[in-house]
Amino acid sequence: MIGIYLHIPFCAAICNYCNFNRGLFDGPLKTRYVQALVAEIRAAAEPGTAADTIFFGGGTPSLLEPGDVAALIRACRDAFAVTPDAEVTLEANPETVDEARLAGFRDAGITRLSYGVQSFRDEELTRLGRLHTADTARRALDAARAAGFDNVSLDLMMWLPGQSVDAWLSSVDALIACGPEHASLYLLEIYPNAPLRDEMARGGWSVAPDEDAAAMYLEAMARLDAAGYAQYEISNVARPGRQSRHNLKYWQDGAWAGFGCGAHSTRGDRRWRNVSGTGDYVARLERGETVRVDEAARPREERAGEAIFMGLRLTDGVDLRVLRDAYGLDVWNDYGTELAPFVEAGLLVHRPGERLALTRDGMLVANEIMMVFIGRSVR
Repeated sequence: MIGIYLHIPFCAAICNYCNFNRGLFDGPLKTRYVQALVAEIRAAAEPGTAADTIFFGGGTPSLLEPGDVAALIRACRDAFAVTPDAEVTLEANPETVDEARLAGFRDAGITRLSYGVQSFRDEELTRLGRLHTADTARRALDAARAAGFDNVSLDLMMWLPGQSVDAWLSSVDALIACGPEHASLYLLEIYPNAPLRDEMARGGWSVAPDEDAAAMYLEAMARLDAAGYAQYEISNVARPGRQSRHNLKYWQDGAWAGFGCGAHSTRGDRRWRNVSGTGDYVARLERGETVRVDEAARPREERAGEAIFMGLRLTDGVDLRVLRDAYGLDVWNDYGTELAPFVEAGLLVHRPGERLALTRDGMLVANEIMMVFIGRSVR
């Protein structure tokens, strides 16, 4: 089964920390973009290829009209053998939806919502340039329930400028009180060219020290454990059976087809991406030209390395037998000397010949552990 990713680049405002491929909403351009996206999907049709997830990412996909979403889902179902029980996710910002709009998305075929909440503290939301408030986020979740959605994810960001451990945990407690089926807890990454960096300098804001960031992570996960959520990836928790089936494809060495400007695709030993500019993307498709760029083969060594790096993000870790069968790779034989100290320190769990997984403490130093593989060629 492959996953289908649809990139929607439009936003009502540009958040001061964002480094995604996005731009301000433009109604006429949006109409042309949806038509171009349908054309790209149809041109890539593989009726015999099964797909069990469709993911609308962005940008702010909830700025689309329900009719736009219905047309895009229909194009996917016409082009691929999309399963009847497919997980169809729409990323949404809380201020862009109400019950009627959400009912329209549900009728269009959306089965799962992912809300970009980021914080339940209004002062933090203002500092991030978000347009919603904490109450808006709560009302958006209520509207989703009223519209019939029983699979909703909420995103939070930790290690925000000026954020204390207690402030962060108050957002975690607020999320738990909302009772979503899934939650993603991300560490804010401040890119060199992000406007937030300049605003931090002007406002005298700083992020908490590393030891506080570790406490934020560990205590948040402990509270989510107690509330009945199971961690299944470094940044993600879910109720039983509510893991993100689409995102698991990225972490489990799966395959996906990406459509839209800047979208990436990975299919077996091939990888490519689309042109990034929204206008360029639309113009090329209107002229009947390809939007693919940077298509390249993925050598076995590269595929094996990515399977390890991404698989170690999961709490289940990597199945050493699968790596051996798929890539002829004996991880412990090749890297055991470098990995053994992490096992002895309680940061890695090694079941000989079966599985290698990070512990929760190990997840705090995941990059350091993964450098073992980056520093040497995966054979």
